[in-house]
Amino acid sequence: MHTVVERELELGLVLSPERCVAVPARLTYRTDDPYAVHVTFHIGSDAPVNWTFARELLVEGVFRPCGEGDVRVWPVKVDGRSLVCMALDSPDGEALLEAPATAVSAWLERTLRVVPPGAEQGHLELDKGLSELFAMASRDELRPGGESSGWSPDESPEPGA
Repeated sequence: MHTVVERELELGLVLSPERCVAVPARLTYRTDDPYAVHVTFHIGSDAPVNWTFARELLVEGVFRPCGEGDVRVWPVKVDGRSLVCMALDSPDGEALLEAPATAVSAWLERTLRVVPPGAEQGHLELDKGLSELFAMASRDELRPGGESSGWSPDESPEPGA
């Protein structure tokens, strides 16, 4: 069974230094994807906009500027309020979003209690995935029509083959 930690909040989409538009968003953390955080923005289009990036990036970005490329995160104070800024860059465009630092930090703390840093690998279920792959491979040993593939996993191909 997987655990999901979610938080609905309102982000500010920065349009200019003087203008910011409220954007409803959802932060999601899933133990079946333990290294990632998922952010869903509801911007009034037919489908929400989804971004996925490293949880570690958001954790670090609450305290100091980090990231490069498509996702950058940093803390800032605006009019006495602590915010976390997220700069997102894609082929479809760029966005600068501001989130209340206390809400993001509280949500991150919940995710860190569910899966502490360094414990992510234990939630990947690699053994289960490999077992499923091996089960699929054993079902595929016979080709359509019942013919054997002619190769057994116990055999090695001849050199130069």
